[in-house]
Amino acid sequence: MDYFPLFINLKQQACLIIGGGEIALRKLRLLQSAGASVRIIAPDICPGIQEQVQAGTVDWQATTFSPEQINGQRLVIAATDDPAINQAVFTACEAAGILVNAVDDPTHSRFITPAIVDRAPLTIAISTGGGVPVLARHLRAQLEALIPHGWGDLARLAAQLRELSKEKLPDPAARREFWENVLASPIPDQVFSGQIESARIALQDMLEKDQQPIQGAVYLVGSGPGNPDLLTFRALRLMQQADVVLYDNLVSKEIMDLVRRDAERIYVGKKSSNHALPQEEINLLLVRLAQQGKKVLRLKGGDPFIFGRGGEEIAELAAAQIPFEVVPGITSAAGASCYAGIPLTHRDYAQSVTFVTGHRREGREGDGDIKPELDWPRLVNPAETVVVYMGVAQAGYIAEQLIYHGRQSNTPVAIIERATTAQQRVVISQLDQLAASITTANIKPPALLIIGDVVKLHEQLNWRNDSAPFSAENQIHLSMDKPTIK
Repeated sequence: MDYFPLFINLKQQACLIIGGGEIALRKLRLLQSAGASVRIIAPDICPGIQEQVQAGTVDWQATTFSPEQINGQRLVIAATDDPAINQAVFTACEAAGILVNAVDDPTHSRFITPAIVDRAPLTIAISTGGGVPVLARHLRAQLEALIPHGWGDLARLAAQLRELSKEKLPDPAARREFWENVLASPIPDQVFSGQIESARIALQDMLEKDQQPIQGAVYLVGSGPGNPDLLTFRALRLMQQADVVLYDNLVSKEIMDLVRRDAERIYVGKKSSNHALPQEEINLLLVRLAQQGKKVLRLKGGDPFIFGRGGEEIAELAAAQIPFEVVPGITSAAGASCYAGIPLTHRDYAQSVTFVTGHRREGREGDGDIKPELDWPRLVNPAETVVVYMGVAQAGYIAEQLIYHGRQSNTPVAIIERATTAQQRVVISQLDQLAASITTANIKPPALLIIGDVVKLHEQLNWRNDSAPFSAENQIHLSMDKPTIK
């Protein structure tokens, strides 16, 4: 270990910064965030420091460095680009036994400032020993994305109940097991969602009731359109914490690979006219698993509240008084349109957008030949984009009804298969050729339809065409004559 990691309490402690530029300003803000009392030594200062001087939040001495200035200081930072000054500051501080850092100059530093993930009172420091600061900042950015700000609130709440936990659980081993159970329970998620007082009550109840088993919880999580890079941070965290995962046919393998490895996985797939479990049984299964004290993840493609039956599932949970949370996902229409370069609204083409499903309510679908019942006259406005979810099987009927009720037969249509993934294909057709285009291109679900003049923008705005290795092979345009490979 090249450096001993150490956290220093600098509240109301005298600290000195030599230098007045932008780097000195960054170090000033860092020390102030730790509660230090900071003085600046520099002939000139940048506007940011000048503002603080005028506000009275920092003391500035407009002079050059001299060794006596370090007297009484707890910590000193040389934030200059002058090696001679760094050397002088380092020599003086070493003689006085004062911690010193020269920015980007490890040779003249007794300590180095790490990259910091601040979730006070939880603090994570990352260091490369001063060798590659950019790498430390890169790792910090990744940790910032993975660690909710609520961890600080959780640490603060746990600290407030520390004495009570010692009183109720004097044995250190029992106390450690208790806190491990807390972290595996829904309590952290209550904190992360802002329910601090509810989490406090739950924690106190656990302590008062000698750790009686607590009820599980259900998390309805949208996994987005298929590309794991489009998961929300919240979704990813819950995927890695769940005890059991219920997932359907629209959740990609790449996303399932991110689920906690030892979690139980239950496939409740939804394919056209082929459901692994009826919806009513899924609802009851969620309740049963939560009542067993498990952290249950209901992972859905797209967004749970857009043709995802999330409302039906949480209604059952609410009736059974099961704690639940809904985590939104990028709905397939948004993902598909963006990755195909087709804006759903555009002031020159469409001023509104409507999402519909080509799927009938469960229990009325039969063998897949029963037709969807839609408000067809409502969907023929040429200034409106229509996005059809789960419409491949009934595409011919959908096109027929739109044309019959007044939509132009040559209205452009985009068929987007496996949107946002490496297998994405975009087929451009028109209403009166829609069914033939799907057959010719052998389109398979999951796929959706975008109907409207905005589809004309695909050729111009298809940003993935050159950057994605698969797009050259998979971008197919179908005309009334024959398909052509772009």
